[in-house]
Amino acid sequence: MKGNHYSDNRRRRRKPIYVKKRRRRKRTSTVIAVLLICLILIAGAGAVGFFILQEYSKDHIRQYEFASYNKKQYTGELFAEDLCVASEDVSLDGVEADPGFHGEGLFNIADSQIKYGYKLFDKLYPASTTKVMTAYLALKYGNLDDVVTMSATSTNFNWDESTCGLSAGDSLTLYDLICGLLLQSGNDCAAAIAEHISGSQEAFAELMNTEAKQLGATGTHFVNPHGLHDENHYTTTYDLYLMFNEALKDQAFLDIISMNSYTAKVTSADGTSYTPTWQATNYYSAGEAAPPDGIHVYGGKTGTTDQAGNCVILYEKNTAGEPYISVIMGASDKPLLYEEMNELLDAGMK
Repeated sequence: MKGNHYSDNRRRRRKPIYVKKRRRRKRTSTVIAVLLICLILIAGAGAVGFFILQEYSKDHIRQYEFASYNKKQYTGELFAEDLCVASEDVSLDGVEADPGFHGEGLFNIADSQIKYGYKLFDKLYPASTTKVMTAYLALKYGNLDDVVTMSATSTNFNWDESTCGLSAGDSLTLYDLICGLLLQSGNDCAAAIAEHISGSQEAFAELMNTEAKQLGATGTHFVNPHGLHDENHYTTTYDLYLMFNEALKDQAFLDIISMNSYTAKVTSADGTSYTPTWQATNYYSAGEAAPPDGIHVYGGKTGTTDQAGNCVILYEKNTAGEPYISVIMGASDKPLLYEEMNELLDAGMK
């Protein structure tokens, strides 16, 4: 009986222990469940917070972009606020477009306005207006006092191609070469400049293309420094404006194109010296054409080949002192070129 009593008591004592363990397990499960719920809630809150923060950031960026940029910038002013910009041709009272021309433009530099544009973005051949870029790079990367010796390749041109009459072995300064380049349109000067700046005419053409793109002249591709015809050597009226406009920022460029003539000092291979005088080729500087009353033409660059026609790009001011750049490409002859230019200047600059 005692044994049975002991067993009954033991069984009675075990029951509370089992119940306590079960309660502890239940409490533990409850705590774990609560912790899991808390973790889920925290994770969910974090995800929601991250999403809200991300959306706020996106919205903030959108607001910044909207406040910082505008439509005009996307049509050109983002590139440079002081440039004349247009997405299509621009008409002008008093000027009738001649379909025979390859391109025309009149640009008011002071107001950053295109007063007239015809075939502004059409591909065309630049002929010797190419030398604007050659001069720009010579002034940008060269030392004007450098003495340059003419090579055989820089003087290898046909008799009917424009040169300054330089011979292999002749030595003269880079400044002399730029004057001969811009005034008399010497192909020999262009070749010598290219070889001096870049080591070869081919390497210089690569530099020309790189610099043209940096100026925004995306419709341009050069293969030589002088502009003799090549199917892969081309530009647009608008690109010519961009390059000429940039070159004008160098006072030396403006000073040179404003000359009627220039006398260089050249030392021959045998040590003797001679002093050739080179004349400006544009008719206004040469005295063969007169601009309209109240307009002063400082100078510019001409170009002529069979494929390009007769071309000229000029810098001028009106009586109010407003500066302009004018371009005509592809006239059938020189009298027509300057007749059309006067019509353009008279209608757009007064």
